[in-house]
Formats: sequence, structure tokens, C-alpha cells
Amino acid sequence: MSKHVPGVERETAAASTPGIHHITAVSGDPQKTVEFYVGVLGMRLVKKSVNQDSPDTYHLFFADGVGNPGTDLTFFPWPNLPPVRAGAGQWGEIALGVPAGSLGFWLERLSQSRFGAENLAISTEERFGEPTLSFVDPNGMRVALVESESYDGLPFAPWTGSPVAAENQVRSLAGIRITVGDIEPVSRFLSAALGFRETSEHDGFRRFVVGDGAAGQRIDITVDPDAPRGTQGVGTVHHVAWRTRDSDSQLALRERITSAGARPTDVIDRFWFKSIYFTEPSGALLEVATDGPGFSIDEPVETLGEKLILPPRFEPYRDRIEAALPPVSTRGLV
Repeated sequence: MSKHVPGVERETAAASTPGIHHITAVSGDPQKTVEFYVGVLGMRLVKKSVNQDSPDTYHLFFADGVGNPGTDLTFFPWPNLPPVRAGAGQWGEIALGVPAGSLGFWLERLSQSRFGAENLAISTEERFGEPTLSFVDPNGMRVALVESESYDGLPFAPWTGSPVAAENQVRSLAGIRITVGDIEPVSRFLSAALGFRETSEHDGFRRFVVGDGAAGQRIDITVDPDAPRGTQGVGTVHHVAWRTRDSDSQLALRERITSAGARPTDVIDRFWFKSIYFTEPSGALLEVATDGPGFSIDEPVETLGEKLILPPRFEPYRDRIEAALPPVSTRGLV
């Protein structure tokens, strides 16, 4: 296990990440995804747009009341992908942060939802000293709700329209799991490229953190040398994006990532943030995204997610795109 050297965070803060920006996963039916993440988990659909590389596919963004960086879980609905093969080089279970003392509420809510406790395969345990409730969402993706005091101070805006009371609402993206065949090159890369350090181990998972290791600053890695290469499909994580303050800090991070041996893309303007993409040594896809300008740049906060928002280059094709997309609505869920 690598050692924590006091002061390292201060020396590298200008070119490291403060934590997760968003996580993007692959779902099946888009309406069912909305019904679960809005109607059951109480997250707000803050942006209804399209995959900018495949505009005949939705890109759905679920977050807190305003879409703060670090609260945003997004989905590409690709229901026709072939079956998933779980394996190495593949992001795994997503952890969502919930307030301390709220797991009893969440256990009851999930169990009594129309999706059912048996279908969701709910279980509870303690991980790294934190109470955790894990389940399988309707897409087959593993999700954990993690209680912690470390969400205090993170950007969070309650959603007043949520079916979940503010004191129980999902506070943040808390972390992500991954399986790798060989941890040494992954460990070296995460340290050199993004400033991660290893801090602890629990039940076969080794925890790597940035900053204080609070919610949204964690990757939990398990090693399986015999695992086959994982494949993309419904219920898998497509990529994990890490925060950076602005364009200048993003370029500094890009230089650091390049020096660590990766080949990041050029900066891509996603309109709500700017992005670069790269892979780590086991093959999983990462992104570094700027905190701004944010989701209210092209629609009012009061009506976020209510209509289809297209990037400017797709606007001339709106009629064709809308005709190809199935209807998606939050009506009756809140």
C-alpha cells in the first residue's frame, strides 16, 4: 500500500481533481429509467438531451435540484446492446451518498416500490466503516446508497419537487468500484495522472482517494487476474468523469495525464461543461470535465429537464431527431 505523504495534496492541488463530476451508464428502456431514478430515488431529471456522438439516442441527466457537479448520474439508453460480460477493465457498482441515519427510510422505500425488494436484490452491510445499502437497478446495474457525514460542504441543492423529502435526498455521487487484472499499473497511473493515493482495504477492495477521501473522492479497486475483459451493455458504466475547476486547470490536468502515459483527447465542448477523455491501463474510460458553465446555460433552473435540449449543431435536425426518440416524461412521478 502506498503511503500518504503530508502536504502532497497542497503541492498537486492545482493539477489534480477534487472528485467525481458525473458518471455515465448504459440503460435499457428510457422511461423505466426515469421512473426509477426520479420516481423512486427522487433525483431530478435536470437535462433531457441526446448522445452527441449518436443523436438518435437520449442522454438523460439525473442530479440534485440544480445539477451541481458531483451529483450527476447520466444514462445512454441502448436497449438493443448484446448481453453484458462482467470482467476486468470495467467500472462496476456506483455509490450514491445519502444523509447519515437515512438508510432505514431507503430500505423501506425501495422495498415498497413497484420494482420490488426481490427484483432489486437489496442487501445491507458496513463498508469502510459506513452503513451501506446495495441493490440492482431495473437495468441490472449495481448501485449502493452510502451513509456518511462527509457530504457536508459538498455542492448540493435540494429539489423541492422531489417525491423524497429533502432530509433524505441523494446528496452526491459517493464513489465507484472497478475490477482490474493487475493493480500496479492502475495504481501508478491514478496517482500520476489524477493525484489518487491508496488509504485502506475492506473485503477485497482497496480504496484510492483524492483530497480528504470524502464522498465523491473514492475509487474502490478489486483485483482478479483471471477475469475476462468486460464488455459494454445495459447495466454497465460507460465512463466516470472527474471534476476540474475551469479550462486552465483542465489543460494542466491534461498535461499531467499525458505525462502519466495516457493519450487524452483534445478538449471537447459539451456546452454545459468541457471534456477530455482517456483510458486507464486496464482499459476503463475516464473523463475530466469542467465545473461550468452548468445546466442552466440553455434553460431556466425552474424548468430543467422538461423539454428536449439539443446542442446547437443538431438543432436544424430537431424534427428528425424527435421523431426517432421514444416519449419520456416525469408526469405522475412527482
